Amino acid sequence: TPSTRSNMRSLIAVVLGVGVCGAASVSPAVTADPVSPASWEATFHTDLPADPITGAPADPFVIQVNRSLAPLGADRFYALVKAGFYENSAFFRVVPGFVIQFGISGDAALNKEWLHKSIKDDPVIGSNTAGTISFADAGPNTRSTQVFFNVGDNSRLDGMGFSVFGKLKTCCDEVNTIHNPTPGDEGGVDQQSYETKGNDWIKRTYPGINFITKTEVTFESTNVVTE
Repeated sequence: TPSTRSNMRSLIAVVLGVGVCGAASVSPAVTADPVSPASWEATFHTDLPADPITGAPADPFVIQVNRSLAPLGADRFYALVKAGFYENSAFFRVVPGFVIQFGISGDAALNKEWLHKSIKDDPVIGSNTAGTISFADAGPNTRSTQVFFNVGDNSRLDGMGFSVFGKLKTCCDEVNTIHNPTPGDEGGVDQQSYETKGNDWIKRTYPGINFITKTEVTFESTNVVTE
């Protein structure tokens, strides 16, 4: 039932820390986005350090999106990438072996436009296994901008309604080098403070925190591409 589902999500938010800032911070208005390609890829460049031996820059993360897994989630993620929402955005929550979460923009105007604009839920088709990506939320129909990489087998999240919409092209050695800004605290950075105080605050408060520096859609197809 909806009430049981909400209670389960509340429980997992407390125990596992998955969720957005809280139901009160997400607009009750539910919106839809333009339809995205059937399959597409987003390339995320980061400020992860260069290879200490070769000096080569860190490889970007390539996210392969399959719209058939979660159409509304894929459409929202596409709109956000095209809008540059994730550029200069921090990886504000790192839980080793569990998730890496991001999705509060470094641009206050983009936060105002997108952060509290929710979309309806998608049915869960794919499983939250290592390397997949899903939206975080604060309950039914509250997905907006925050997403997380599963860096372990989190298939237990499937029953909580977290619908996978894509996966990392390679996982998970590179993403596991992302700096944990809050070791010992699985809740991560205070999200409300990050939203209101921005990147200057988070850099001062959490030295070494890593950022997404550039995002781009690098592949699109009208066909479902599985690899």
